[in-house]
Formats: sequence, structure tokens, C-alpha cells
Amino acid sequence: MAKKIPPVTKEEWDEVNEDNKNIVEEYLDSLVNLSDETIKQYTSSIKIYFRWIKDNCKNISFDKIKSRDYLRYQNYLTKLGLSSSAIKFKRSTVSAFNDFIITFYNDLYPTFHNYITKQIKTPPPAFVHPKEPLTIEEMNKLADYLEKNEKWQELAYLLYTYSCGCRKTESRLLLKEVVNYKPVIKNKEIVNENGEKENKEIKYYVTHEIRCKGAGKTGKVRKLKFDQRAMDALKKWLEIRGEDDCPYMFVTKYDGKIKQCSGSTFNYWCHHIFEPVIGRRVHPHILRESKATNLVVFEKKDIKVAQSLLGHAQSSTTEIYVIQDDTNDADDAFIE
Repeated sequence: MAKKIPPVTKEEWDEVNEDNKNIVEEYLDSLVNLSDETIKQYTSSIKIYFRWIKDNCKNISFDKIKSRDYLRYQNYLTKLGLSSSAIKFKRSTVSAFNDFIITFYNDLYPTFHNYITKQIKTPPPAFVHPKEPLTIEEMNKLADYLEKNEKWQELAYLLYTYSCGCRKTESRLLLKEVVNYKPVIKNKEIVNENGEKENKEIKYYVTHEIRCKGAGKTGKVRKLKFDQRAMDALKKWLEIRGEDDCPYMFVTKYDGKIKQCSGSTFNYWCHHIFEPVIGRRVHPHILRESKATNLVVFEKKDIKVAQSLLGHAQSSTTEIYVIQDDTNDADDAFIE
């Protein structure tokens, strides 16, 4: 298990080299096109780095840092047990800071260069969990368990997130006002299993605008679609929850107050509630992967259907989410 790096306190930051503090603040102020959550992550990462410089490199100025100093820092992160992806993020934060200096302060620091070179390798992933999407049967088993045990909020989260195939950061932005929205009802001509054309009624709900993953401060703003089963679960959860002033659908109670939950709440539900029922690893993103896989592999929908639901610009991105059993692909090599 990785050791958690404590956040930089105000007292610790006050002790950092004054030049470093000032230039870091300017760098952070330049990140105007990133989301608030991303800026928060960058802030934490770069401050942790310069705290380490203070404690291990005599608090030297940023323009005096060498490649060997950064290598020691990365080795420190590795010894703490941080994942390869976590180290890559911290590395990219420092590298972007260096590029900021080169771009905007070249006149004051003409010899400054990005000291994070390709010779400093990031550690390879120690272990990659296999992708195992939840089957429709497992989804139903989990939903039945949550309903039987009256875990209404967790049930609402499960069915809504799976239905629209959204990310956890998008799930937490859902407003409780959606339970008052009217359904979209359409008739569509389809070809049935017998090759005959027939009309089918399509019914779904559309959310308010939600900030989804994407470049820029506002990201990609989308309205997500979800089904009647998810709507019924959302309504049941709000019925049990009762009246409060928080506008968000998924919440936690802290110091007696109801507030919007964090993404870690969904992680907790997946690990401590969903996993024991399913009997294997469950995480928030698996619901998105499961929706894509079940649509394409088991319901035989076109990849473009999943692409549209998940909001991908390219179907090649959606294909990454669709996990198929390819163990029989090489069978033809053994036909005599």
C-alpha cells in the first residue's frame, strides 16, 4: 500500500523559498482554462514538490534545480509506493511548470531548461487490474441486494450511473430537480429478430446540462440520457431522504449538514458494499465500461450507439471501453 503524502500546510508553505512561492502562484494563476478540480490537483502536486525541495535540497531557487534533484524526488515518490499513474501526474505538473518558466520568463532566466529529461524514466506499472465489466445478471443481483437492504441512495447511484454510462465526477453533479422532468417518448422503426420491420416505443429522460470530461474550464457540457428504472430509483431515494437545502442528488451528511458527496463516496460504496455482493473488484468507472460492453457485446447494438451515449468524439475511444472475450480468435489456426 502506498503511503499517503500529507498536503502542504500553510506553515510549511510559508517556509518555502520566496522566489519559488511567487513563481508557483503565477504558474497556478495561468491555469485559467482548467477545471477547478484539476487546478486543485495541480496546486497540491506542485506544492508537495517544492516542500520536498525545501526539505531535501536546501530550499534552493527553482532556477537552480538540476535533473539529479528531480530524479531524487521521483525516487522518493517511488519508494513511498505511489502508482505509476500518480507519479506520471506529479511529473507532468513539474514539467508544465518548467515549460511555463521557459515560455514567460526566458528574458530573466535565459539558461533555464526543462530538467525532466527522457533519460529519467517513470516506473512501469507494478500491477494492472484486469478489466472485468459487470454482466447484466450481476447488475440485477446487485440492484436486488441494495433494494432488499433499503440502500436507496446507493441503488439510485448504481442504476443512474450505469444507465447513462457517466463518470463518477459527472454523477456527483446530478441535481435532484431531474425527478420532476418529463420523459422523452418516441416511436422508432426497427428490424426484429425475424427480419421484419416493427414500430417500437422509446422512452428515456434527459438531465440538465452537466460538465463532462473535456478541455477547458467548462469541459464538454452535455445532457445525459437515462432510463425509467433509474428514474424510479432516484425518486425513491429522494422520498426516503426527505426535504433539505442541498440541490444535489447524491449527498453525505457532515456535522449534521447535508452536502454534495465527493467522488471518494462512490469509491467507498463500490469497495465496501458492491464488491462483497459481486465477489470481485468493483470501482466507479466499471459501470461505464459495463454499459458500453453490454450494449455492444450482449445487446448487439452498433458501436456508434455506445459512442453517442458515452459522449466520445471517436468510436475508437469507445472500443477501449468494450471488453470482449477474444480467447477464441486464434482457434482457426488449429483447423486441420
